[in-house]
Amino acid sequence: MIASVSGKVTAIAPDGAVIEVGGVGILTHCTPGTLATLRVGEEARLATSLVVREESLTLYGFATDDERAVFELLQTASGVGPKLALAMLAVHTPNALRVAVASADLKALTQVPGIGQKGAQRIVLELKDRLGTPEEAVNAALNGDRRAAAWREQVHSGLVGLGYSSKDADEAVAIVEPRADADLAAGRQPQVAALLKAALQALSLR
Repeated sequence: MIASVSGKVTAIAPDGAVIEVGGVGILTHCTPGTLATLRVGEEARLATSLVVREESLTLYGFATDDERAVFELLQTASGVGPKLALAMLAVHTPNALRVAVASADLKALTQVPGIGQKGAQRIVLELKDRLGTPEEAVNAALNGDRRAAAWREQVHSGLVGLGYSSKDADEAVAIVEPRADADLAAGRQPQVAALLKAALQALSLR
């Protein structure tokens, strides 16, 4: 199994990206959320899941190992193949899916194209004890919120301490936010020093 790929992003399409590994361009199918963390010409690491069919080998890429684990678990439910599992992760985060399945929130599940009422009921029945509890999902989400709030406060206070107005600091934080969100999505703690440097560069280019 190909568990991950690391290399330079050479192309991004609406449904996937090409990562160059050892001189070979590897196409990985991704959710829009994962694609948003990638930049052409930059290095990237994706957790991956290889789906083998008689006529094809298809690689699916994810920003985090947790997304990949949920992707693979979803496919153990009757009627859920890789494309539908990917669509579920395109609409809901792993934690949102845990909450929806554990609480039998059929309305949330049927928001995914391709899942009807009966399909949602089947997914809940087959996966309710396997994706985790709502409490675990909520705790994980809260921890992510705390990490996100921490970097914002530190970068903002750092800019104000350097003489920038609160309004300028707010604008700079908004500019570097996608970079911090990409780190959080990949399970990494945002590096405040790097974000502060990027914010200062953004302010100098105004």
